[in-house]
Amino acid sequence: MAPRSADAWARVLAALRASPAAFVARAGAEGLAAELLSELRSERQSEPTKGSLLSVIMEFPTQLWPDPTAAEAAVSALLDTLALLPPRPAALRRPLLLAATSVLAACGALAPASAATSRLLPVLLRAASGRATGQEQRALQATACECLRELESCRPGLLAGQLGLLRALQDSRATQAHCLLFVITLRNALRALAQVGPGAPAGLHGLLVARTDRPQGGEIQAWDWSLEAPGAQWPGLWDWTLAGEDIWDPAVPLGQEGDWAEPGPAPLDLPPPEARELRAAVSQLLDLSYLLTPPAQAQMLQQLSQVLRAVRGQPPALLKPQLVRLLGTARVSLLHAVLAAKDTFGEALFTAQDEALLLRRLVGAAQHPALPSPARLFYLHCLLHFPENWPLGPAGEEGTPVLLTPSLATGLLPSLLQDPPDLLARLHLLCLLCGEELSADGSRDCQGTEDRALGYLQRLLASLRQGAAQPGAPRSSVTLCFRASYLATRCLASHPGALAQLTKGLAELYQARPCLAPHFVDLLEQAREVLAEPLGKALQQVAVAGAGGAQALQWHLQILTKVAGAQPLGPTLGFLWAALGQGGDWAWEQALLGTCRALLRGTELSGAGPRDLANLLQELARGLDDPDSRDRGRLYYSLFTHLSGPKLGSALGPTRSTPMLGSSLVEENEGFASALTVQEAQAPLQLRRVSRQAKEPPVILGLTVEASETLYSLELRFRILGPYYEPLKAVQVPCLRPGASPKLLLLPLEPRRPYPALLDISVLYATPSGLTCYAQLPSLPIAFADLFLPLPPSSPQVTHPQTFHELWASCLPGGAESCMWGPWWGQALETLVTKHWEPFVMSATPPTSYQVAIRLPPSSQLLLQLEAAGEDGVRVALRTDDWAILPLAGEYLRGLGATL
Repeated sequence: MAPRSADAWARVLAALRASPAAFVARAGAEGLAAELLSELRSERQSEPTKGSLLSVIMEFPTQLWPDPTAAEAAVSALLDTLALLPPRPAALRRPLLLAATSVLAACGALAPASAATSRLLPVLLRAASGRATGQEQRALQATACECLRELESCRPGLLAGQLGLLRALQDSRATQAHCLLFVITLRNALRALAQVGPGAPAGLHGLLVARTDRPQGGEIQAWDWSLEAPGAQWPGLWDWTLAGEDIWDPAVPLGQEGDWAEPGPAPLDLPPPEARELRAAVSQLLDLSYLLTPPAQAQMLQQLSQVLRAVRGQPPALLKPQLVRLLGTARVSLLHAVLAAKDTFGEALFTAQDEALLLRRLVGAAQHPALPSPARLFYLHCLLHFPENWPLGPAGEEGTPVLLTPSLATGLLPSLLQDPPDLLARLHLLCLLCGEELSADGSRDCQGTEDRALGYLQRLLASLRQGAAQPGAPRSSVTLCFRASYLATRCLASHPGALAQLTKGLAELYQARPCLAPHFVDLLEQAREVLAEPLGKALQQVAVAGAGGAQALQWHLQILTKVAGAQPLGPTLGFLWAALGQGGDWAWEQALLGTCRALLRGTELSGAGPRDLANLLQELARGLDDPDSRDRGRLYYSLFTHLSGPKLGSALGPTRSTPMLGSSLVEENEGFASALTVQEAQAPLQLRRVSRQAKEPPVILGLTVEASETLYSLELRFRILGPYYEPLKAVQVPCLRPGASPKLLLLPLEPRRPYPALLDISVLYATPSGLTCYAQLPSLPIAFADLFLPLPPSSPQVTHPQTFHELWASCLPGGAESCMWGPWWGQALETLVTKHWEPFVMSATPPTSYQVAIRLPPSSQLLLQLEAAGEDGVRVALRTDDWAILPLAGEYLRGLGATL
């Protein structure tokens, strides 16, 4: 296959990013990966193009190399490409290191027996330990440290044997990359030593003083751009003794892992000399933290907190100077690190005065008008989850901090003028304050608290409900009202008096706007038993009263379906009898039957309820207009009168309270249900392209379809990916039999723009056994040449050469022109024109000169003048009235040249 151009690679990478799984399945992972690696070593591609290829490798390593063995070979190929770079600054050196690390880590190829691992780790260490003097060298050094951190995160303890070297680099370089690499290696080494126990080959002192791979003379080697000579091997084997599996949560960003996974090893007991050496290393890192960026400082503080927790007897007071400095910080990342340290060490590191100061700091920042909304939301979140030294409630229970008094939180009251996220966060805090107020004064009647927090909360919720009740209220107002109601319900669940007023207000809202029934159904689903009884009863009363008239009938049926089984049966049956007399369309009948089905699946019926429900079902089986609806009503009546409660619930579908039973009825119905379901299968069909040349619009795409087994009632559905074509109608084929003549399908294409595309094809068909199947067929490309049409015939008095010259002149100045060279000698030009452009030739002097005019729907044209230049090939001049198709025409012509 001919090498792709930069534009072609840009389109390929865009298609890959749009749908990685589908593209790789269509193109083949092995072939695409091999082409990517080959293009990286090609001299025809520019460095920006190669950088784009490497970025795709970093984004989709697991799709390109799903097998670890293939991934290891890919890493070796990337390292070979790295070794071939000239010994001078090159833009590809850093992306190559990142790509090799990504493939090795993501594809499971990082292992002791991996040859690629044995090559990559020394290369990264050599790049990280060189003496960097220039900007390019420092950037490469930082990249190598980042790659080592990534590998250390994947296999904690991998670099434990290099801890002495990393400490020496951190002492001599003191760069941010070296500090972060050393601290994560130290943390993981302590964890690994605790897991190994007394059987560890070396203690912490041995790891810290070891200088693995130290150059002669004790100096860090000078910078060498040749990180690895072609075919070179690093001497010695890598020490995997302390390397373990990944113990961190992969969903958490690097440096924000929090505590170790449980269960974990007990804290490590260190001898006094090693403990002193560890404290010295931690103190040195803390002293260097001033030089780091705020996110790096936060990451280092969290990891040093884990280091101190991993060793028994290490005082957290080492962190105190840094935390005192950061109590007044305006950096969100640093404040988050302070709160994480407070959550970890509590009163061992933070006094009551520190806690009060930090709380006032959060309260002030949460209401600061100059801060952006995301920052204020962060401070409110910290208040809602504030790590107290001595929390009063049980662990995991929501509550406001003890020191957050109502007077201190006055400035945090929610208002209708605030943004919805800000309002909801403040409302959450207010609800928690109200819950604590009611718990402290539970004996007092709620009606007398209008001047306190609960009164403010009730007035705010009433205002939100009033806004949602307005006719034509925006969806955002309705959503905000229900989210606020849910927060109030969750926080005040243990206070019936407050819930009673909330329930009354919600019932009035439903009475004013029954069209909000889906929101009420969702609220009942989320609130569960807290609101199921009071709100369900209130909504049932509003629904059976018929608020909103006949237009609201469908919404009332949704509410009654939701509360069926939890509320009395009589009012619902009375409403259904009244609704049956009004009549309606098929959708109305289905909603009515759905409510009946919910009643059948509800709780046990007693008294006159079963008889009334049976009469209703019998009337539905006789009185509904649609035959399907009558059959469904008759089925419900038969099931209700012949099955007991548990079997009836199982036959109508399992619920939380009614599990699926293994009865004979269910077993017999399983095959019947599967027969009614569309089955996904591999279609025994084969589609082929047929060459057809249309003489006038529309463009016709010819396909033939054959079947390897008998199929009935086929419906082939076509969808052109992208926005550049009009939708295609489905094609019905009554029957296909094996051995019969292929069925010809003619698809009219109506391009909005004359661009290539991909035709997605699926089919729905019936088998002789009665099953209905669905299958996805291989996609077919719509090429640029498939859109070619000849120009409409001109007047008999006008010759073709004259017409072509008029068209050629009319393309400019509004269009575009270009010229290129074609590798066609001798009779090749005549063969090319005869094979591809014969219907479009307007004038010719065979075999040296041709004038070709092509029409591209909907309204573009492409003109070609081909002049043979002896043994030098063919000069091709292009003109078009649409500049956007010029690159497509150039790629099309280059493709023709590659095929000859």
